[in-house]
Amino acid sequence: DGVVQGRGIKCSLCTKALKKIQALAGDNPDEAAVAAVLQKGCRTLGRTMGRLCQRLVNKYRDQITEGLQNGDTPRDICTAMGICRT
Repeated sequence: DGVVQGRGIKCSLCTKALKKIQALAGDNPDEAAVAAVLQKGCRTLGRTMGRLCQRLVNKYRDQITEGLQNGDTPRDICTAMGICRT
């Protein structure tokens, strides 16, 4: 999607979105908690960022859920999804 140019911006967006989502989900979230937070977390980022966040969440829902449940860092999750480079 041509909205965000360059991997650096996408990576920082992903990390920022997941930090927010992780904070809202708490320490040991179950799937229902993660699902609820994925919706709410994107809305708190504002309209443009929120839309990008929502696309990210829809595309990578399983990886995000798994990462949050495993206690992975936002950066690790974004790297696993191929958005950030290691």
